[in-house]
Amino acid sequence: MNADNGLPANPTKKKHGVVVGVDGSKRSLAAAIWALREAKRISAPLTMVSAYTLPIFPSVAVDAATGGHEDSALAQSCRQILEATKAELGDTEGVDVRSNVELGDPGTVLVDYSHDADMLVAGPRGRGGFLGLLVGSVSRGLPAHAKCPVVLVPRGAEESRAATDAPVVVASDGSEQGRVAMLRAAEETIRRSPTCRLRVITAMAPVSSAVEWLPSTVDERAMFDELREKVDAGVAWLQSYFPNLNIESEVIDGVPVDAVVAESESARLTVVGTRGLGGFTGALLGSTSQGIAAHARGPVMIVPYHDDPRLHDRPEYGPMINQDPED
Repeated sequence: MNADNGLPANPTKKKHGVVVGVDGSKRSLAAAIWALREAKRISAPLTMVSAYTLPIFPSVAVDAATGGHEDSALAQSCRQILEATKAELGDTEGVDVRSNVELGDPGTVLVDYSHDADMLVAGPRGRGGFLGLLVGSVSRGLPAHAKCPVVLVPRGAEESRAATDAPVVVASDGSEQGRVAMLRAAEETIRRSPTCRLRVITAMAPVSSAVEWLPSTVDERAMFDELREKVDAGVAWLQSYFPNLNIESEVIDGVPVDAVVAESESARLTVVGTRGLGGFTGALLGSTSQGIAAHARGPVMIVPYHDDPRLHDRPEYGPMINQDPED
């Protein structure tokens, strides 16, 4: 670990580097442009992947010659899409750009690549092999099963916000998954610029309007203050690993998915975990995930859980037992 900025001194390089799903749509081009910039940032290869499946005709015999011809035509179409996308990327100097065509379900193909990738990048929806990447079964499966972070890039978000003071935003609720997302968000912030800020947000949905059967004695102000105290302790924990990082935090009074979407509009990158508790329960499962995927206005990184040793010095979001949060 680099004592100055909290980044690993010798990060392990993944074979596929930054992987992006490409299908020829404008949205996938936006994702590829964003992925290229990330590949340059971390000095990794850019692997563009296009996938196709063969039509299934029940009760109809298709001879081997016909099937082989169709397979070849589909593969050639994917190669042409990859070539056209590469031509649109712009300056690729210094980046090893690879173009891979795969036969198989797009979600499964990308999950396979994720085992040896730094991150997966995709547009919010597309056509061809990646149709519905962020809607339906693939959108639920990719973030849930990928072995590396998944970045969803809406069209228009490929333009860099590096010239602004836009922060990296992380949505966390104190769960272990949320703290893993905080650690990754801190690393992403440092990689962007020495002056980039990290903004930690937690949302608390209004209790009185959402759960009318609760007794009137429930003190929402006290609940809010308690959550604020936990967030402060969590920021102190994160700051102990990234002492030079500018970290700010806010407890937002509102619906979690709305909070994430609103933050994504002005953030360089918005980071969330695959699931959590409290305000961000199931943040990437079910209706909440569909809301984020459908409405996010900037790149969103979904970080899968892994057993980071930095989680072990505190049993929960707050400070170590019997120690000051600044320790």
